[in-house]
Amino acid sequence: MASKINMDKGKNATVFMKSSNNKIYMELKDIIREHALQFLPAKSLLRCRGVCRDWKYLIATPFFVHNQSYSFRNLSGFFSQSSTSEPSFISLNPIAYGVPDPSLSFLPEPVDIRSSSNGLLCCQGHSGYNPYYICNPATKHWHKLPKPNNDHGSDPAVVLIFEPSILNFAAEYKLVCAFPSELDGYEFEIYSSCDKSWKTSGEIFLGNLKILPRSGVYMNGIVYWAGRNNRILAFDLSAERSQIHNGHGTLGVMDGKFCTASILRQNLSVQLLSNAYANTMQMYSNIKAWESHLFTLDRSVFAEGYPEEVSLLVNDTVILRKGKALYSYNLKTKETKHLGNESDDGKRRVVPYVNSLVDI
Repeated sequence: MASKINMDKGKNATVFMKSSNNKIYMELKDIIREHALQFLPAKSLLRCRGVCRDWKYLIATPFFVHNQSYSFRNLSGFFSQSSTSEPSFISLNPIAYGVPDPSLSFLPEPVDIRSSSNGLLCCQGHSGYNPYYICNPATKHWHKLPKPNNDHGSDPAVVLIFEPSILNFAAEYKLVCAFPSELDGYEFEIYSSCDKSWKTSGEIFLGNLKILPRSGVYMNGIVYWAGRNNRILAFDLSAERSQIHNGHGTLGVMDGKFCTASILRQNLSVQLLSNAYANTMQMYSNIKAWESHLFTLDRSVFAEGYPEEVSLLVNDTVILRKGKALYSYNLKTKETKHLGNESDDGKRRVVPYVNSLVDI
């Protein structure tokens, strides 16, 4: 009888252990589903659909897509394209980040990539009125914009603006173009996805300035374009007012502020705009407009010397170019990685990309 009781105790213990393990597994699975999945990039999430049926259905729901587009903001890589080539994508982590069709052949015609913002790309077609397309390369969803009211030129200075909001379930974005004015300056035309139409601002910048079309950056309600002779054109979206800043280098974003970056001998020089309205303050004000940051580069990482230019700067990541070679440099860890070499089809422009599921 005693041996039977002991055997029953052993069986009960085994059952209890199995039950506990299942409980722990279910709790961990629920925790990952509710609190971790939304912080993963699109490519990783597509693989996660194969874990179980619940995850597959969850990841496909509009509510999850919305949460992921709000929660995941990490720079995932960049699109690269020359004037004579189709787009290609270079991932900062090929295992985690990627898109199914880097050449964007899912669009109805060949395109040039003009701008990007938090997972969305702005591309321009070659036919008809050269229409703009807003697309998500991770999902291959796209939308064709109506014809602008003004002539934006053959190489338009457009900047795409998409700021994910937990309150706005639909992806709301704007496209801002600075185009040459007949009054010898620049005017601004804005497309709003909410209104589904273009609007020409009443603001006209008058002055002898030539901006670089593909240099635009958006930060904190203001669009910036690099100009020649070390000048920067800024356009405040809410006030619809423009002004000029003095500065040079590649335009970017760091620590939630607008910045410029350039190579200074063996250093990476970053100028952070600490006050976007310094030019409007009274003369002899003690408030500084720019903060200087200097990062020493490791020459041994680069083949024969230092990088020649900064291709882009987004938060902690800088893309450096030396000849045909591209490198990433992390401002926090100071780590440098060789990403690969460009092809010989002309100088390529790089556009940052976030691997988001955002729906349009």
